[in-house]
Amino acid sequence: MRTGDLGVPFRLPLLMLGVAALASGVLAGLARLGWNVPRPMAELALLHGPLMVSGFLGTVIGLERAVAIGRRWAYGGPLLTGLGAAVLLAGLPVALGAAAIALGSAVLFAGTTRLALRQRELFMATMALGALSWLAGNLLWLAGTPLPGVVALWINFLVLTIAGERLELSRFLPPTPGAKRVFAAILAALVAGSVLTWHAAGLALYAAGLLALAAWLLRQDIARRTVKAHGLTRFIAVCLLSGYAWLAIGAVTLLAAGRLAGLAYDAVLHAILVGFVFSMVFGHAPVIFPAVARVKMPYHWSFYVPLVALQASLLARLAGDALADPGLRSVGGLLNAAALVLFILGTLASVVRGARADRAGKTPRHAGAPPSLSPGP
Repeated sequence: MRTGDLGVPFRLPLLMLGVAALASGVLAGLARLGWNVPRPMAELALLHGPLMVSGFLGTVIGLERAVAIGRRWAYGGPLLTGLGAAVLLAGLPVALGAAAIALGSAVLFAGTTRLALRQRELFMATMALGALSWLAGNLLWLAGTPLPGVVALWINFLVLTIAGERLELSRFLPPTPGAKRVFAAILAALVAGSVLTWHAAGLALYAAGLLALAAWLLRQDIARRTVKAHGLTRFIAVCLLSGYAWLAIGAVTLLAAGRLAGLAYDAVLHAILVGFVFSMVFGHAPVIFPAVARVKMPYHWSFYVPLVALQASLLARLAGDALADPGLRSVGGLLNAAALVLFILGTLASVVRGARADRAGKTPRHAGAPPSLSPGP
């Protein structure tokens, strides 16, 4: 551990804050779909998005970035976003929770900018733009902007963070200078489109940027080659490629609908935020979680179970949106939640297998895990 960093015992409570936001966000989402959930969660139905995007994903990404930075101040980001989610769950004023989340996102932006100034590379600039988008969206939310008015900025945060990490790993299959220029143009379209979604032309630009990014990642990512490998390496590649497909589906849906409202709102957001983002979470977890928690997660074929469940649940949910069938959409949402539960259970089972292998004096089989997805300080 580097001087000034925090040890695992101090990191785990931050991770648990994120997990609590995930569990609460899932229950709030089920309440929105009409499922019977505990009353406090039903009352949080309108906060489903903030809990999932900022409370869970923002906290986990902030924690992973803090580990990469290796300085105690960087952990203020996930601490603030996790506490902000806790404030929302406690029923305190939403503005108080939003303020804490905004401050946490400011810490993440400061940390990412610090790394970007040290490593003046396109992938770091991409992640800094993602962090800036999240901060801007959180400030607008704090100022009272309705969630549909900030959701594109929140999507930018997640999409650009993931794209930046994948671009970093492209050093193993370097894109040409022309491909990098195309990537920069896509970034410009996403940033401009995300602040102009109130206008039809801005929304179309944003959707086109998302579709172009999906195509770029699919073309340039090393996953096209590693999917032919075995074990963990292949599993990660399958997660990545399925995620790019969902990003494209969300973009095409947005282009076809021409608006981010009604059933299109549900379909676009869940294709991207569940299909794309959580496919990436599933694929990166066997690498990121051991780095954060200092545990081992040996590969097992059961890693595919929640991934397959996630894809099936999304197909059901988007079919419900396309057919205007609320029952099918609700079933798809319930299956979304089941896939996440399976993922958590699978992660815990893998950690237990790793601990048992350590006690037995065996080396868990990681089957070619790639290096950390985050840049060093």
